[in-house]
Amino acid sequence: MSELAIRGSGIALHRINAMVLRYWYLLMSSWPRLLELIYWPALQIITWGFLQSYIAQNDSFFARAGGTLIGAVILWDILFRGQLGFSISFLEEMWSRNLGNLMMSPLKPIEFLMAMMVMSLIRLAIGVIPMTALAYFFFGFNFYSIGLPLIAFFCNLIFTSWAIGIVVSGLVLRNGLGAESVVWTLMFVMLPIACIYYPVSVLPPWLQYVAWALPPTYVFEGMRALLIDHVFRTDLMIQALAINAVLFAASFAIFLAFLRSAKRLGSLLGGGE
Repeated sequence: MSELAIRGSGIALHRINAMVLRYWYLLMSSWPRLLELIYWPALQIITWGFLQSYIAQNDSFFARAGGTLIGAVILWDILFRGQLGFSISFLEEMWSRNLGNLMMSPLKPIEFLMAMMVMSLIRLAIGVIPMTALAYFFFGFNFYSIGLPLIAFFCNLIFTSWAIGIVVSGLVLRNGLGAESVVWTLMFVMLPIACIYYPVSVLPPWLQYVAWALPPTYVFEGMRALLIDHVFRTDLMIQALAINAVLFAASFAIFLAFLRSAKRLGSLLGGGE
């Protein structure tokens, strides 16, 4: 998007940049925050990586399809950490009781959401880059050797994570910090249905329809097709992108509806339990 187009839409880059800097300073001022971003992804890749190494020694399928489990762990972490990175920035404002001040400032809701998207990418990079380095160092799995398909995988997963992050942020905005647990748990509802560690064919026929309604399902099926059959399924990525476009538009509408409701009911300045 060109600077002229951004100006024409009424979006101010300096306000987005100011919010990103605010979250960046918060992140850099606390080593426990930084450690947490690296600790859990590193622990996951080491645990699941050794599990795959063990299974591959005793199972011909995993020996042939090396890296599928490690790749699934990394892609799942992109999905989960993308949503969490977005939502944590929002919760920072709720915890500090600063959201009402932001909404009374010239900052627009779309600018607020865009700043959290940028911060989501920053948080994700801090966690995933060391994770992929460990995968290569311990297990010889070069995540970046996937090449251009990795861009399609990443874009679809990050769009899904942002859509979910926007919705859960709206729920917390409307219902206060009593709904904070949704931020940490909602993504895990998707874990068994999106077929992260196994193909869609494993699910009961009626549940497969639900799985194919979720964009991550197409990404993980595409990853297995690439690593096992060495075929990049462009059709799966296009279908995932189409569903993501609908989810993304719906998430914005839902957030704005929650914001209007919070303003009308006077809960914007409270934000407590």
